[in-house]
Amino acid sequence: MKNVFYWSIVAALAGLLFGFDTVVISGADKKLQTLWESTDTFHGFVVMGMALWGTVVGALFGAFPTQRLGRKTTLFWIGVLYTFSAGGSALANDPFIFALFRFIGGLGVGISTIAAPAYISEIAPPKNRGRLVGLYQFNLVFGILLAFLSNYALSDIGDNAWRWMMGVEAFPAIIFTILCLTIPQSPRWLITQGKLEKAKSIYTLIAPEGSFERLVQEINQSGTTKNKSESIFNIKYRFPLKLAFLVAFFNQLSGINAFLYYAPRIFEEGGLGESTSLLSSVGIGVTNLVFTCVGISLIDKKGRRNLMYYGSFGYIISLSLVACAFFFEWGGLMIPIFLFLFIASHAIGQGAIIWVYISEIFPNHLRNSGQAFGTSVHWVLAAIIPSFVPLLFGAIGAGVVFSIFAGFMVLQLVFVHFMMPETKGISLEELSHKLIYDKKNSKK
Repeated sequence: MKNVFYWSIVAALAGLLFGFDTVVISGADKKLQTLWESTDTFHGFVVMGMALWGTVVGALFGAFPTQRLGRKTTLFWIGVLYTFSAGGSALANDPFIFALFRFIGGLGVGISTIAAPAYISEIAPPKNRGRLVGLYQFNLVFGILLAFLSNYALSDIGDNAWRWMMGVEAFPAIIFTILCLTIPQSPRWLITQGKLEKAKSIYTLIAPEGSFERLVQEINQSGTTKNKSESIFNIKYRFPLKLAFLVAFFNQLSGINAFLYYAPRIFEEGGLGESTSLLSSVGIGVTNLVFTCVGISLIDKKGRRNLMYYGSFGYIISLSLVACAFFFEWGGLMIPIFLFLFIASHAIGQGAIIWVYISEIFPNHLRNSGQAFGTSVHWVLAAIIPSFVPLLFGAIGAGVVFSIFAGFMVLQLVFVHFMMPETKGISLEELSHKLIYDKKNSKK
């Protein structure tokens, strides 16, 4: 188990870079708009939004390197992309070059949401799979906290503070790239490539008491090696496809990425000063980290579905309160407090389960393409929604925007109650059979 934990930690560090890369731009948001005299539309779509469009491309095409090169090799190249992006963004002298390097970092984010959860889910024993894949989300929110802390610490060092904010990511990216050389390939992936001897040697380290021959038989019976022409869009995979789509869809319609990208701006809209806004953003990072730990500790005990119930109710309450705070001009610390509740609800619910759930529900031979589909839905919306935030805040007001997010969370609650099956404690092979052939009995 020590080997599995270490390998999972290394793979999950891709999540730390994901979180850091996604949020670090928030500290440079207004400085870059002033420096390059950008309109709200240009700033939202090009300067701020280009990384997210890179993430969309990475998510759309990330299944190819993940399957062709293997999970380990793909993770290594993700580290290279992050390193290159951080250095280039820090040295950029115009918005288009800056956007190009942010796009490259986005590619790393998008591919990591496929490769890292797939790798961990394939090496983890069923009883611990939720918590081990959850390490990816833990590192993601830890990266978010580090980005907020870094931005706050570097905010007063001068006009070029934004360059240091963007460039510091290169250091953890280099460390991650080196650590990827110390982990093995996924044995399940090796089996799909016909490399049985190598797969057996790794599987023996993962599950000394397990039956490698039985694993090979189960994977073969699930069609992994026989049906390479199959697609996730075949009618028999319609149910897991719907689940992946809806989990990803509701994740972003909560407004989580829009909030993380523009946290300081949202706090300033609520009447806080610039320095207080950055400090409040650190509080968001701490809240996210603490409640992510709570979510991860519960995911294999309470199950994915129960956590989504808790998160949905928390979303509805917190987003409604945030909307009211903007409508009725409740000043002071009211908006930060309500947003802390929003972050806690996300961390326990959607934040804890999304990468776990999407990595579980597709059969072995379609896991890469299934995850690519789910993460693509997630990142297309994550690119579109934050890009419109500056425009929408100016056009219809923050209160209306947060009211819309609250309405979608009511729909998420309906989805969880009537459609979402539980997946905890079931082997990947058994789970894919239940969701494809026996979905009527899968909700417990």
